[in-house]
Formats: sequence, structure tokens, C-alpha cells
Amino acid sequence: MNAQLKSLQNWWSSNAAVVQGAGAPMLVVAILAMMVLPLPPVILDVFFTINIAVALMVMMVAAYMIRPLDFAAFPSVLLLTTLMRLSLNVASTRVVLLEGHTGPGAAGAVIEAFGHFLIGGNFAVGLIVFAILVVINFVVVTKGSERIAEVSARFTLDAMPGKQMAVDADLNAGLINENEAKRRRAEIGEEADFFGSMDGASKFVRGDAIAGILILLINIFGGFAIGILQHDLTATQAANTYILLAVGDALVAQIPGLLISVAAAMVVSRVGKDNDIGKQIIGQMFVSPRVLGITAAIMFILGVIPNMPHFVFLSISAVLTYGAWMLAHKPVPVDPQTVAPVPAGDGEASWDDLQPVDQLGLELGYRLIALVDKTRQGDLLNRIKGVRRKFAQEVGFLPPAVHVRDNLELKPSGYRITLRGVIVGEGEAFPGMYLAINPGGITTPLIGTATTDPAFGLPAHWIDERQKEAAQMAGFTVVDSETVMATHLSHLMQVQASKLLSRTETQQLVEHVARLAPKLIEEVVPKMVSVAVFQKVLQLLLDESVHIRDIRTIIESIAEHATSTADPVELAKRVRIALSPAIVQQIYGPTRELNVIAIDPSLERLLVQALGNSAGPALDPGVADMLTRTAAETALKQEEIGVPACLLVPDQIRGAISRLVRRVAPRLQVLAHSEIPETHTIRIGPILRGAT
Repeated sequence: MNAQLKSLQNWWSSNAAVVQGAGAPMLVVAILAMMVLPLPPVILDVFFTINIAVALMVMMVAAYMIRPLDFAAFPSVLLLTTLMRLSLNVASTRVVLLEGHTGPGAAGAVIEAFGHFLIGGNFAVGLIVFAILVVINFVVVTKGSERIAEVSARFTLDAMPGKQMAVDADLNAGLINENEAKRRRAEIGEEADFFGSMDGASKFVRGDAIAGILILLINIFGGFAIGILQHDLTATQAANTYILLAVGDALVAQIPGLLISVAAAMVVSRVGKDNDIGKQIIGQMFVSPRVLGITAAIMFILGVIPNMPHFVFLSISAVLTYGAWMLAHKPVPVDPQTVAPVPAGDGEASWDDLQPVDQLGLELGYRLIALVDKTRQGDLLNRIKGVRRKFAQEVGFLPPAVHVRDNLELKPSGYRITLRGVIVGEGEAFPGMYLAINPGGITTPLIGTATTDPAFGLPAHWIDERQKEAAQMAGFTVVDSETVMATHLSHLMQVQASKLLSRTETQQLVEHVARLAPKLIEEVVPKMVSVAVFQKVLQLLLDESVHIRDIRTIIESIAEHATSTADPVELAKRVRIALSPAIVQQIYGPTRELNVIAIDPSLERLLVQALGNSAGPALDPGVADMLTRTAAETALKQEEIGVPACLLVPDQIRGAISRLVRRVAPRLQVLAHSEIPETHTIRIGPILRGAT
């Protein structure tokens, strides 16, 4: 016997997954078989009892669950239990109509018990009780739970983007790891799927109630007709037999249906994730002695009114009074390990009150939240990842993560880009619309809202999808909302590249180079120059839009000159000369003839005297203003004709001239004579002259 039991256990352990996987299909097949195959009364009694037990189990699980997702299978359970009740109705209807003339026990003991014990054998009372149960189930419980499920599904779907943004924010801030973020995102998606399924599954319960009414009517009229026409029963005999069996059958199905409806209502109406529904009700209704005391006083007043049932009212009043007294004198448990010391006064500030400033942030108006919701095909987060990847590949270091969050203070379609908490860019984007950017010279009118491209300030129009093809054919650059925001972010990251290179990014860059060329970086950083000096050199290069991808050349140049100077400015100047082929190629591309802007010799001598020697005379403000205005106008003309705007100056004043013209002409590049590679030739274009 023990050997047989052990072999059975081994078989079950090896085949449990297969049996469990086949359980649901086998159950559905069995339920459908009950609709087709005739069942004897004894089998009906067994299935009716199982139906009641399953309904009780479902309600208990719904009462003791903590979160809705703890019973994520509930929509499927609703479907299966509804099918089971309907199949039992069909099976019992067949037995009632075929064997009902033999007596009240024709359909089994369960239906007979419900027909005699619960309603006293009076079918009129049974009809009234059944009608009341249907009203409670269909009008009160099912209608309310259906509405709650619908609203919960809508608000859960609307809240998904904000929840996902919160998860991304915690991940970017380092509060959680990638695995925890994946788990939270999966839970958010499952919660939305659950409430969406409950919104549809609640229709099963309502349909079951309607089906119960129709089946009862069919059984009554069908049984009455069969009893009179086929079995020669009198009208009274047919009514007492068939109608009583029909009402008993309806009650057997309706009571489990009411239990399932109550379970569905408890599932969708759950609020909070700390306790089950019983603990929530007790913990929130029976915690205030004032509530119990006032209720006890009202019950006492009702109890002393003449002709009222004094004993019942006064007894309940006494119980409530005792409960209020017990709550009022109940000592509050204190755990010394969990209670923090009471602060003096209003409480001192602590370091925990400080929140770190986002290195790089993107704030969105509420209409733009859908752009980060993947369930609504929002692609902005992927675009941001692409922007960071492209920046790292082009500029030469990995920028900090972009912290995306909503900001209700913004316009609904507005967004804001921040750098270390400071606003560096703002704009508007309209999901579902396209921005048609005029690259210049296009006069074709467009139907849309006139605006400017937030990244480069070009004239543009917001258009709908119907205008997209016409705008593209006219020569406009047409991009969607995600591309507008991603391009704006990418442009500002390029402009603010030096500020994005903090000490953290510099240290990460050093560690990255150490993996590729460990000997090279060990000899230079931090032996020859500190990390701070190395960071400053890189920032000076980035300030003038010089990419630092060729980090080997940069480090080798620093190593060559670090023995003679530790000044970051002088080191950056030497590094620029080493990087001159890459700088020229970045400005002009593969061409070998460089069209440059020159300075008039007399003005150049004046600038060398004022800027090239710290002991020389200061540069006249009027000359500086004239130079910057002329440089900005010339650079604009060069760009209009499609020629790079590049100013060629002597080495000793290159840095000063670059800082001078950078504010008014940020796209004007300034090169020194020594930065022109020997493989290239120059052709003098426009000349900046002095006062005319």
C-alpha cells in the first residue's frame, strides 16, 4: 500500500504541471457537456453543491485578498462560474421538464430542499423571494460593481503614464535597480489589464442575472404546458409541481450568483494595499469612541419611545456604550524601537530634507504624458535614449540620464528642459500633429498654427496629418511631436556639453579609457595632471564645440605638455593644435580648401596689442562692439550662401576673440593660424574691417 501511494506521489510530482495546465480546458469541456448530456438527479445534487461551495470560496478569497492583483484570475473565474451555473440551469431544466410530473423530488434533493425549506413549499412566495434576489443582484450589486469597474479601468489607464514616469524617475535617481523597475512596470501593466478585464467581466454577472429570469419564465410556462398537455395534470397540480421546481431551481442558481456578484463588487471596490477588507472595515469604523458613543445615545433615545421594542434597542445601545468606553480607555501600544525621539519645538531640519537637483531634466505638461506611455504608442523615452546614445557617439562622453517628470504648472502642451535645476529651453508640442519647418525660401502657404522651431528658431507651422504630404512635397521638413522635443533636447545638450561634463562624468570617462588603454591613462591622470585639471581642459574644448571623441590624442597631447605647464587654458590650446585635423573636418567636412573670414591687418594689429598682451592697453568698448556686430553679420551671410562661418586669427588672440564673439555669433568658429593643417589651403573670403 505504501509503495502504491509513493508511486502515485511520484507520478503526481512529475505530471502535476501537465495536469494543472489541462485543468481549465477539461473544466470547460465538462461544463459544456452538462448542457448536452442528461444528468441524473444525484449528479445534479453534487454539482449544485459544488457550485455553492465554489461561490463561497470565491467570496472568501475576495474578502481576504490584500491587493486586486492577488486575485488576478478573477475575471476568468467569473466566466467559468457563470458558465457552470448556466449549464446547471440547462441540465436541471431538462430534468424538471422530463420528470417533473413524478413529484417535487424529480430534480434532486437540493432543488427540492430549496423549494420546500426556504420558501415553505409556496411557489408564490418563491417567486417573490426570487424577484427580490434578482433586484438585489441585478439593480444594486451588479450595477454598482459594473460602474466601479468601468471608472477604475479608465482611471487606471489614465494613471499609467504618471506611474511609469515615477518608476523611471526612481530608477534614474538610483532609488531602485533595473530589476525592481521591471517588476514595478510589469505590475502597473498587470493592474491596468486586470481592471480592463473586470470592466468586461462584470457583464458576465449582469448577463447571468438576466438569463436566470428568462430561464425561470421558460421553466414556468414550459412546465405548466407540459404538465397539462402531456401528463393530464390539473392546473393546480401543474403549478404546485412544475412552478415549485422551477422556483427552487432558480433559487439554487441565484444564491451562488449573488455571492459571486458580491465578490466582484468587493474586488473592484477595494481601496488600499495594507489589509484585507475585514480588517479595513473594523480598523476604520470601530476606532472612534465618539462615533460609537453618539450611535449608542441615538439608539437609547429610540429605545425609550413608547411602543418601540425597548429590549432590542436598549441592548444594542448598551453594547455600543460599552464599546465606546473600552475604546476611550484603551492604552495605545508604543514600540520604543520604532518611535523616533520627539523633536524640540517644531522639529529641526535635517539633511534628509534636501532633494538633489536633476542634472538634466525634462518636464512635461499633462497632455504630453501620453508621449511617454508605451501602451499608447508613446515613443519619447526611446527617442531620449537615442539622443543620449548619439550624443555619446558624437561628442565623446556619456551624458547624465534625463529625468522625465510631469509638471502641472506648465501649459497642457508645454515642456521645459532644465540643466541643474535651471531652465535652458522651453517649447510646446501637440501630440498627433506635425511641425512643418521652413528650411528657408519656401513661400507655399500652409493651413496650421504659425510658430518657430524651438531648437533652431526657424519659421514653422503646426499642421495635422492631412497636410503632412503636401508640406513634404513643398519642401518643408515635417517631424512629429516626439522628434521636435528630442531634437530640441539634443541641440541643447550639444550647446551645454561643457556643463554636462561634471566630475562624475569625467571620472567615468577616465575609467572607460582605463579599460581601453590602461597604461596611457595611468601615466597622465592623476600622475601628471589631476582629474580637476583634466576636466577643465575637456570643458574648455567643449565650450567651443570641439568634440572629445579622440580621447587618446587629447591625453597624449596633455602628457607631452604637462611637464611645462599645468594651466588648463594653455593645455587646451595645445590640445586644439593636436586635434586641428578633426576640428577642421568637423567645420568644413572633407574639402581641402578652406574659405575663411579674415580681419583687416590694421584692426588685427590693434587687437593683438589689446588682447595678446596682458600688460598692453585695454580694448576699446566701441571697437569690441563693432567687431562683434560685424562678425555676427558676416557669419550670417556666410551661412545663407551655404559656406561655414569660420574666422581666422593669430594664435595669441584666438581664445580672447572666441570668447568675445561667442555670445552674439555662437555658430561662428574661430581658428588660429597654427590650427590649419598642412594638408589644407585657405582662401580669404569676407574681411572684418575697422570703423568706416
